Amino acid sequence: MNKLNTIDWVALVLLVVGGLNWALVGLFGFDLVAAIFGDASILSRIIYTLVGLSAIYVLVIIGSLAKK
Repeated sequence: MNKLNTIDWVALVLLVVGGLNWALVGLFGFDLVAAIFGDASILSRIIYTLVGLSAIYVLVIIGSLAKK
């Protein structure tokens, strides 16, 4: 059985962070990323972009992750 590589782990962690942030937004109207890094700041936009890219990455490799 193959282990997850570093990129796989980073993508999965970013997806969890993004999912938890969306749960906070949906349940409480609280955006944790914006609270930490500032509303519409460059750092917030980078985090949101990385989460989105992670989702695309996992979508592309989901078949191989299921085998691992």
